Amino acid sequence: MKKIALTILIIACTAPALADTNPFMGDNQNQVALHLGQGVNSGFLIPPPTQLVPFYMIHFQYSQPTTFFKLPARQSINIGQTLGFGKKYGWHWDKYTIPMIFLSEDIALFHGDRWYFATSIGVGLQAQQNERLGAKLLMQFKLFGGYRIDDHWGVEVFMQHFSNANTAPENNSYAFYGAGFTYSF
Repeated sequence: MKKIALTILIIACTAPALADTNPFMGDNQNQVALHLGQGVNSGFLIPPPTQLVPFYMIHFQYSQPTTFFKLPARQSINIGQTLGFGKKYGWHWDKYTIPMIFLSEDIALFHGDRWYFATSIGVGLQAQQNERLGAKLLMQFKLFGGYRIDDHWGVEVFMQHFSNANTAPENNSYAFYGAGFTYSF
C-alpha cells in the first residue's frame, strides 16, 4: 500500500496538466454516479482475489471537478450501503449490512478525451463498528477506469478497498469489484 501511495504521489507531482477539460465529466460542473460492487474475501485488490463472498455494495456519489497537483480530479461525497447475506469462509456476512458516508478525491493518472484510468483516496464513517472492522472510521482506496459515452453519460469499472487504517486491533477490511454509471450536468 505504501508503494502504491508513493507511486501516485510521484506521478501527481511530476505530471504536467494534460487537458483543459476534466476527463471525468468534460465541461460539466456536476456529476452523480451509481456504483454496484461484489465483495471478495480479501482486503487486497492486487493480485485480484478469487473468492467471491455474499457481500455487496451500493453507493451514490456526487462530484465536482477539481485538480490535484495539476492532474484532473474530482471531489466527491459518497453515501453507501454494504449488504451481507449468509455465511461463507468463516464470516457471517449478514452482520456487515451497514450504511457508510465518505469524502473522496478521484485523480486521473492517465486519460484521453473520453477515457481515464484513475485512483481515489477517501475518508469516512460506517454507522457501526463490528468484529471485521473494529472502528467506525473508514479509509478508502480505489483503482478504476472509465469512459464517457457522450457529454452526459459515462461508465466505470472499479476495485475498491475499505479499512480502518489500523486504528483498531481488528482490520480485516472490505474489498469490492464492480461497475457504475455516471451522469454529468
